[in-house]
Amino acid sequence: MALTLDIEGPAAPPRLNGELVFDAPWQGRSFAMAMALVEGGHFTWDDFRDHLIAAVQRWESDPVGEYRYYERWQEALESIVAEREIVAGSEVDELAAAYAARPPGHDHDHGGHDHHHHDHAH
Repeated sequence: MALTLDIEGPAAPPRLNGELVFDAPWQGRSFAMAMALVEGGHFTWDDFRDHLIAAVQRWESDPVGEYRYYERWQEALESIVAEREIVAGSEVDELAAAYAARPPGHDHDHGGHDHHHHDHAH
């Protein structure tokens, strides 16, 4: 997922030992859907990142509850999909399913790690 490696600052996804970390299955699906839409040519990664940074900034200007990265990701995804009037077709669903089916990291086992201690505290 080379696309994600250039994110720094507030839009950077949570990582543990360099691997993307998802605390719940829906987070992986949301991530996969964004990647599938980029790969499908619906919008560019830079376009999505702009929406993601805007979502983070909206939260920072009016924090509600605990900061949760993938809630902002989902907000960004919904906003860009609405803005571009994208209707996710079967092609996108299949791509997203393929991404979501990959084991986390898919090159080594995360079995022993606790993934619940790295919510960003802003």
